[in-house]
Amino acid sequence: MKQLVTFIFSVFFVCQITNAQDVISGTVMNAANDVALENVHIVNLNQVKGSTSEEDGSFEIQATANDTLYFTYLGFKSIKVRVTNDWLKYGNVKVKMTEVGIALEEVTVSDVKLTGYLEIDAKNIPIYENKRYSISGLNIGYEAGGSSPSAFNKVIGSIFNPADALNNLFSRRERQMRKLRQMKEDESIRDLLGSKYNRETLTAMLQLSKSEIEEVLSRCNYSEDFVKTATDLQILDAISGCWEEYKLLQRNKN
Repeated sequence: MKQLVTFIFSVFFVCQITNAQDVISGTVMNAANDVALENVHIVNLNQVKGSTSEEDGSFEIQATANDTLYFTYLGFKSIKVRVTNDWLKYGNVKVKMTEVGIALEEVTVSDVKLTGYLEIDAKNIPIYENKRYSISGLNIGYEAGGSSPSAFNKVIGSIFNPADALNNLFSRRERQMRKLRQMKEDESIRDLLGSKYNRETLTAMLQLSKSEIEEVLSRCNYSEDFVKTATDLQILDAISGCWEEYKLLQRNKN
């Protein structure tokens, strides 16, 4: 009897592992003409796994029932697709993406006038400097924006202020923050974020709004220039570093 129970438990355990490691397949197409789309990025938001479509639009990704897949491709509307039991059972599913028009923004020409003399022109070009400070015991430095005398004090005050708003932001979203390490370790996701600047994929994966992402970075003393110009991958690394430092400081407080 004991051996029978052990056998049943072993079979159940193996089935659970197999189910957790299901790999589903599909094909990504243009909804307008059914042309296959190559290099579409697909991210499993639940398991934090990434993949890209092949030349014929086909893709494979690890997923289980009720996982949400996020499809993103330049020039097309990003979509979320729920994995169903039918998909797992019957295999390949066609996912169609809709092309969107890209409106060109108005370009503002800078009022810096060049004279043709290098020494004079170099002095007229504005230079923006963002200072970073490192603190013993923390792996990553803090960006404090300008080099004013109060910049360093601002950094220290933000880190050790017991009423820091980071506590409210991170404590409410600890589950999402735990995904950061998985996101950093998946090469497909890193490749995707390294080519993006719109924060859409980050908001989908972390379930944070763009304004909340900006607030996190501001509280971690990253400059406004960095927030506006960094790639999504740089933003991910910045939030991850801030999260790790936050956990370290919380442990020290406790």
